Amino acid sequence: MGKFTKDKRVQRNSSYSKQDIYYRKAKEDQFRARSAYKLLQIDDSFQIFRQVERAIDLCAAPGSWSQVLVKKLTEKNYLPSESCRIVSVDLQEMAPLDHVTQIQGDITKKTTVDEILKKFNYQRADIIVCDGAPDVTGFHDIDYYIQSQLIVAALNICLMTLRDNGIFVAKIFKGSDIKLLYSQFKLFFNQVYFMKPKSSRASSVEYFIICLQYTPKISTLNFHLYTFLKEIEQAEKQKQQEIIDQETEKEQSKYYKFITCGDLSGFDEN
Repeated sequence: MGKFTKDKRVQRNSSYSKQDIYYRKAKEDQFRARSAYKLLQIDDSFQIFRQVERAIDLCAAPGSWSQVLVKKLTEKNYLPSESCRIVSVDLQEMAPLDHVTQIQGDITKKTTVDEILKKFNYQRADIIVCDGAPDVTGFHDIDYYIQSQLIVAALNICLMTLRDNGIFVAKIFKGSDIKLLYSQFKLFFNQVYFMKPKSSRASSVEYFIICLQYTPKISTLNFHLYTFLKEIEQAEKQKQQEIIDQETEKEQSKYYKFITCGDLSGFDEN
């Protein structure tokens, strides 16, 4: 019964996608996913590609945002080029794209940052985009938390690879602490905006944060933001320590038990 219900749901979602205008348009324009139009519509509003020569696409698979980057840099006559202009990063292996240098890596790792810089011959990027999202659990608080930690990891890469006055665009989930997110990004960017493109489904909780003019108001020298992996590892260690402490306390309690019997009248008064 469960399998039948699941198959029906998949069939219904597939049918819904085929009726979607952006799904059909993506097929016509040969984009790998309808999400390409979200980035194009963000550009229509903010002209984010106006001064871009080098770009980084984080959580890039299946590659639709990288395709948009290729389109925009080709229009500006920066592609084809002998030097690396676009670097895409994802944990998954992605089908090759012309003019895109791919890194299969983890955006929470320092080694990934080093590899990005090496591909750019240690020049910094003009724009960093990130359309990454966790596998949705259905529990909004958990999904929102994991998504926010992805943003932290992406911002960490910005600190080490984005040039002054550079641009950062990323997916976020709408939540109650959006004002806090705004104030935090204002420490690094002069202008911060939130936008929901027309191509984003109305039922989706996704929004996009657009950060312009990267100008850190705090020193980023030898400064790195935490990533959610470290936090999870710390929580796991703490949980294991609590279990050990409980077992130790239980073991020691065996020796603290006293057995008493009788009363004071039982003692010899002499």
